[in-house]
Amino acid sequence: MSRHIVRSLRKGLPTGPEAIFSMLALSRIGAIHIVVFAGFGAAALAQRIQLAQATVLIASDVSYRRGKVIPLYSIVAEALNTPHSPIHTLIWQRRTDKALPAVPARTVLWNDLLQAAPGHTSEAIPLESNTPAFILATSGTTARPKLVVHMHGPYQVGILHASAILYGLSHHDVWWSTSDIGWIVGHSFIVYAPLLVGATTISYEGALDFPSPEHFYRIIAEHQVSAILTAPTAVRLLMQYGTDVARKHDVSSVTRVFSAGEPLNAPAWEWLQHDVFDNRVPVIDHWWQTETGGPVIGNPYPLGLLPIKPGSAGIPLPGYGVDIRQPDGTIAGPNEPGSLVITHPFPGLTQELWNDSERYRTSYWEQMPGVYVTGDAATIDEDGYVWVSGRADEILKIAGHRIGTSEVETAILRHPAVAEVGVTGVPDPLRGDVIAAFVVLRPGCESSPQLADEIRHTVRRELGAVAVIGTIEFVKILPKTRSGKIMRRVLRAVVRQENPGDVSTIEDPNAITALTDLWHHDHAK
Repeated sequence: MSRHIVRSLRKGLPTGPEAIFSMLALSRIGAIHIVVFAGFGAAALAQRIQLAQATVLIASDVSYRRGKVIPLYSIVAEALNTPHSPIHTLIWQRRTDKALPAVPARTVLWNDLLQAAPGHTSEAIPLESNTPAFILATSGTTARPKLVVHMHGPYQVGILHASAILYGLSHHDVWWSTSDIGWIVGHSFIVYAPLLVGATTISYEGALDFPSPEHFYRIIAEHQVSAILTAPTAVRLLMQYGTDVARKHDVSSVTRVFSAGEPLNAPAWEWLQHDVFDNRVPVIDHWWQTETGGPVIGNPYPLGLLPIKPGSAGIPLPGYGVDIRQPDGTIAGPNEPGSLVITHPFPGLTQELWNDSERYRTSYWEQMPGVYVTGDAATIDEDGYVWVSGRADEILKIAGHRIGTSEVETAILRHPAVAEVGVTGVPDPLRGDVIAAFVVLRPGCESSPQLADEIRHTVRRELGAVAVIGTIEFVKILPKTRSGKIMRRVLRAVVRQENPGDVSTIEDPNAITALTDLWHHDHAK
């Protein structure tokens, strides 16, 4: 590789050393990388190749999950059979017992490259600080994902700042982010930030509960993990196995736990804080997004831990300006819902979308003059704590009242039979909207009309009579992104029979079909 390679797309390298080596090597020579999650199909990969105008593809032949071999090369080969395919391909062949199918021209195998590497190296390329470092695709409401661009200098400053004021990350830490490097959390806090401060970073391929429910805790004990960054979906997964599983291993090395990706509902926070860690360490929620590169809202643990309010993302971190705005741009009062906005730029905030300056302006800066619109809905309470209620287009409007999806889901999760839930609004001629809840039950619990009534009673007790549930659907699976976020706009599309937009990030496409069939069966006129 050399300086004239200005774009690179790396797909299908599972979270592990080879993927990290590739990212660091590309950054060193001034190439731009766009990491595509290994679970994507050929169409999504081909789309990202085309949108990013990639010239190099680095991939693996297989990955492994839950004891199964996941073929990747066939997906890569199909994606390469498109009008715009990379000029060069580098394949890491993990299964040496099986020959690859027909290898395209201008393809190099990883081991062959390493054998030819001695005596050849590249000097680090000096770059202007605002040179693009990498691109990450984030889903949008249209069929075309947004390609978020992060720059070398500002991005590094931003994640180092977050490491210092939120995570307290240092060279003494054994740090474990349970994300995948295909997402911004993996970029920032599996790869770049831990290495910038000299910490030991754990990269993990596979499910947290495989080969056994205690595997998560075993890793903590064996590697003496000192700090964890995880997501609510992982917490809810572990909750299903109970506290006894957690107590089989010594997790006393852990000094703090962080959660991001979506609001950490109070029941999940309480289980982790009280039951797993015995109130010995803080469990800290915080908020950020692909576009910000690193955290914006949280609890400044290294500077002085503030009282934790379960369900809140915390306060705006030092150096960041955050407001809640009404549709007309006026600032909302305490506990008044509105749009979460950022009031001034900061290092790490994306400066552009790849080859799409118009969409960048209209998506973020032109909806309300003078502020960056995050797309999330939230409130700020009288103490300055931010409560994110979901995407702004997911707010429920029931009889003139605005209720966040997160509030309703938190209430439903209070019922002991509920493992996971996603809610959306379904049109109602009297109230405007009522709640449609899609509920996944804990193992051993059976759906019944009585259980549905109990859940309704739980929500009424928690939120009052305004939270009217129109229907409860008991389901086996929720539509989630591959990073674990519930895709509520898919739920909305199902109940309203609308196009869900870009669903390339969905973990299991069959979830949409299953929910659509169930909804039509139960609500056929």
